[in-house]
Amino acid sequence: MTMLDDRTTAATTWPAAYPKGYAVVDVETTGLAREDRIVSAAVYRLDARGNVEDHWYTLVNPERDPGPVWIHGLTSDVLEGAPLFGEIAAELSTRLDGRVLVAHNAIFDWSMLAREYARASRSAPTRQRLCTIALAKELRLPLPNHKLATLAAHFGVVQQRAHHALDDARVLAEAFRPSLHAAARDGVRLPLLECRPLTEWSDSPATPRIGYQPSYGHGSWRPSRKRPPCPYPNPGRYEKDGQLVQGMRVAFSGDTSTERELLEDRAIEAGLHVATSVSRLTSLLVTNDPDASTSKTVKAAAYGTPVVDEAAFTQLLRDVAPSPGGPQAAAVAGPAAVPAVPRPAAPSAPAPASE
Repeated sequence: MTMLDDRTTAATTWPAAYPKGYAVVDVETTGLAREDRIVSAAVYRLDARGNVEDHWYTLVNPERDPGPVWIHGLTSDVLEGAPLFGEIAAELSTRLDGRVLVAHNAIFDWSMLAREYARASRSAPTRQRLCTIALAKELRLPLPNHKLATLAAHFGVVQQRAHHALDDARVLAEAFRPSLHAAARDGVRLPLLECRPLTEWSDSPATPRIGYQPSYGHGSWRPSRKRPPCPYPNPGRYEKDGQLVQGMRVAFSGDTSTERELLEDRAIEAGLHVATSVSRLTSLLVTNDPDASTSKTVKAAAYGTPVVDEAAFTQLLRDVAPSPGGPQAAAVAGPAAVPAVPRPAAPSAPAPASE
């Protein structure tokens, strides 16, 4: 299937700054929290223009309950004889070495890989990653949402086994090639981000609990989690095209393609305060549907709270500025560090546009 006519780029001088090779990656996991583990991984190696060179797939013994079997289909019996991550790390490294890691919601795949490498006392040999959600936004693709299935359908790629690492990686590789060519044709700068190895990670032992996986929440119920208070004072609102700053109060609203709990974990790890509601002190609202009439979006419109979507937020998380006050200032400054925002007369003001 030809997803992009090569004549559209035949006359195009390929951008010299583009990477020389890519590793399209997908991992299936026991969940989405810091202590969760990889149960399978797949890599499609692509050349500089997105053509497939080869592919590789492996199961991985997570040394714990496999988690949401109803999603990835991998039971304890199937994984029992699989290699440990440390045993496949060398082969995986060979396939990542010198290439840009490409993934859908790349912050998730990279975080899971980085933690597995850290547990194995190794470092992944990849220095940059590219999120296909961010690339789709750069290309302004007319997608109703940023799910992998939606991106695949846009390029006519047939998905055969959703949530199977090898098929998900294949689908993404096939959708990435026309995206890459479109970017080259239009002179789009690729949204490359640095892959920073972890210096610490959560490796607490997990008690096997078959059929229970709090990270996914089978149904609408999800256990409450006690989070430590943010140690930084609130520096105020997020400024458009600026940086996030430690201590900013961030709220989430609506559906996200990345598990909400994972986004909240990443925000807290970066030094942000995750708020459960929107108030005049909220620095930023993250939502993929700013026009929805939820209580948070309505309040954000009323208070003039800045709004960004999920893809923009995950990119902002990669470069959070340190708190100017330091953690000790939190107890002194507290919420008073944020100037009061006058309450508008009419709460029906239009919501700010999503970036």
